[in-house]
Amino acid sequence: MALKEYAIPDARPLPVILLLDVSGSMSVGGKIESLNNSVREMIGTFKDQDDSQAEIHVGIITFGSIAKIHEELLPASEVSWHDMQASGSTPMGGAFDLARELIEDTAKISGRAYRPTLVLISDGQPTDQWDAPLASLLSSKRASKAIRFAMGIGTNDDDVLTKFLADPENRVFNADEADQIKNFFRFVTMSVTSRVQSKSPDEPEIVKPDPDDFF
Repeated sequence: MALKEYAIPDARPLPVILLLDVSGSMSVGGKIESLNNSVREMIGTFKDQDDSQAEIHVGIITFGSIAKIHEELLPASEVSWHDMQASGSTPMGGAFDLARELIEDTAKISGRAYRPTLVLISDGQPTDQWDAPLASLLSSKRASKAIRFAMGIGTNDDDVLTKFLADPENRVFNADEADQIKNFFRFVTMSVTSRVQSKSPDEPEIVKPDPDDFF
């Protein structure tokens, strides 16, 4: 039998895309510092995962003054973290457009990739047109399959975040204090790593950690 028949297949990418509010209000109360520390810890945990079956890829979109790619989508082991700075408004609609474009780009997320995870964090309402961009994201053939998490920081109006989740069984997490941001990221990190360790990372019923263990 040819040696190549024993070759171990490459791990399939598991994309994790963060949509992070870095508007001026995030500079208050230690929020941006906690967000930076939480993302750095998440990436560090992902780097330590066994990637024989699934290789976690991380991409970061920020929205503050403008929506932009803060970190290109790369394997977690290749991400070199750069702290975010908070300033400007909250162009969340622009972030939705960038997320959809990224997920639909087959050169960046191949057809063999596992379902992506989308994580949205914001401490206020969008300051741009967000309805159409969100509708386009949720109706995209590839993006609609994403597993989504959302957290509102210091806000009681979760309408946009609830619509982003588009699933009555999912909850919007709320952080009253900056320190709670890290708890949310640990929750999301455990959800992603549990998929990596699962025999079927794309199964519809994905086992998640109990949020009450974190909040």
